[in-house]
Amino acid sequence: MRQRAATLLLCMLLCMFPGAFTAHGEQPRGTTPPPDSLRSLYLYTDALKRLLIERDSTRARELCREALKSDSTCAPAYYTLAVNGLYDTPGEGVELARRAWGLDTTNKWYARLYGQTLIYDNRFGEALDIYRRLLRDEPREPDNYRIVAALYEQVERPFSALATLDSAEVRFGRVPTLSAMKRQLLIATRQLDKAVEEARTMVEEVPYEAEHHAVLANLYGLQGKDSLARAEFDRALEIDSTDIRTLMTLADFCNSRRDYIGLLAATRRIFDTDALTVDEKVRRFRQLTSDIRFYGEYYIQISDLASALAIRYPNDPRIVRLYADHLIASGELEQALALYKLHTADRPPVKDYFRAVAEIENYLERPDSVQKYVAMGIELFPDDADFRIFRGHALSYAKQYDKSVKAYRESLRYVCTDSLRSVVWGCIGDAYHSAGASRKCFAAYEKSLRYWPDNTMVLNNYAFFLAERERDLEKALTMVSRVTALTDNEPTYLDTEAWILFKLGRVAEAKKIMQQAIALDRTNSPELQLHYGDILEALGEHFMAEIYWRKALENGAEPEEVDRRIRIREEQKQNQDARTHEK
Repeated sequence: MRQRAATLLLCMLLCMFPGAFTAHGEQPRGTTPPPDSLRSLYLYTDALKRLLIERDSTRARELCREALKSDSTCAPAYYTLAVNGLYDTPGEGVELARRAWGLDTTNKWYARLYGQTLIYDNRFGEALDIYRRLLRDEPREPDNYRIVAALYEQVERPFSALATLDSAEVRFGRVPTLSAMKRQLLIATRQLDKAVEEARTMVEEVPYEAEHHAVLANLYGLQGKDSLARAEFDRALEIDSTDIRTLMTLADFCNSRRDYIGLLAATRRIFDTDALTVDEKVRRFRQLTSDIRFYGEYYIQISDLASALAIRYPNDPRIVRLYADHLIASGELEQALALYKLHTADRPPVKDYFRAVAEIENYLERPDSVQKYVAMGIELFPDDADFRIFRGHALSYAKQYDKSVKAYRESLRYVCTDSLRSVVWGCIGDAYHSAGASRKCFAAYEKSLRYWPDNTMVLNNYAFFLAERERDLEKALTMVSRVTALTDNEPTYLDTEAWILFKLGRVAEAKKIMQQAIALDRTNSPELQLHYGDILEALGEHFMAEIYWRKALENGAEPEEVDRRIRIREEQKQNQDARTHEK
């Protein structure tokens, strides 16, 4: 490798400094120092050696700078600095390349570099002038036509770009890259008929390329000639049923026509190829299943996609998660659980599998199994706090609050960040609140906020529980105002703010915020509806209050809570009627 680099160095020197190594260039011992131009050569030679052989770009840059101080007309030094990126800003790179080219305007390498640096600096008009000159000097170089056409497009002269590409076609015949560029320009200038003609010519000249048929199909689609488009897609797939570009174009075509059966069929073929990465396949599947209605309507096809991925990548954690999520969405919770349990035997172990098993078992209210898999997770990942924290969650869910607090406190020894410490102390506070230990709850929340003052979940819960006890309402309002300032119109947090304002007697303000919370809520939260009903009742809007109370009942509120409110209202009405009658 060093020998090749040394040879390259010598060749560069011979090209850039002809005559530098003749007998006249020798320096006998004891003579005077070389003139500046020769000193510049020596410095530049040393710079190339450092750059190409020793890979020391810093020293190479210093030596090139010294060479230029000795001889400011040393064009190769400017070129070397520019071409190797030995400068600090794009503008400096342009200046270095300009100087090299200015000293030798016949050197095509200098000209190309100058043009490239202008492009990198977004100076497309100036770059166009350089490449047009290169095109005149080198009319047999196809790439010059491509770059000139691209620059015309950048400066919004598409018809000049098309003329340039036509010139290239006359000289070289059809070059695939230039033909593709020409089609895109014809589409951009709304010359669809000419674009179709171009594509048809490509198909006629090379009929056994699937890509050409797919291009023609796409252009027919843009013209609204769907039957011709589908025929060309069929021909492309007859030639190569696994061509990824054809399949991707077909999928886009079907999606634009809302032909979702066709879209899913094309996606199935795409998933059968290795042209896309697993991450890209997962992304596409998630995109297709993001709409619940679409998921339900095309469940059979989507299930086929999930099965295809599971068969093709049975041990990939991303696909295991995807397939399990699909089973859960299908209502097959036990099958998803069985899948995760099967993979807990994988080695090396995957933490997410144990966590998923514990979460599902917890949901199914199987505490013994939860503890079993949490214990396995702790054994396999002893320095990880997650399983210890989850043990606290599971115990709290099972209403074993003392054990839950103990588990949370144990997890603190394994927590590495203040933000997570804040979360754990917040969980301890929640457990104390569920156990009815308000003082301990608030003390835990205070400790949580010392670690992370902007923990919105803790701030919200702390404020709401203070409002429930009608204590420190101004402090509660300050906290929840901070929460709503940190978040983007979260209905739960707006509900807390409205409820505290209601408790403070600022009922009109509470109504305004509660209206916003109800409008943004997509879950039909019965708690929000109950609170809104209470606020309306306090404002004397009895009819609307009862409507929202009954909505809350329909959405899962405790019947006793709704009945109690209606009963209080009736008692108040009776008392009022009695007082009126007495008068």
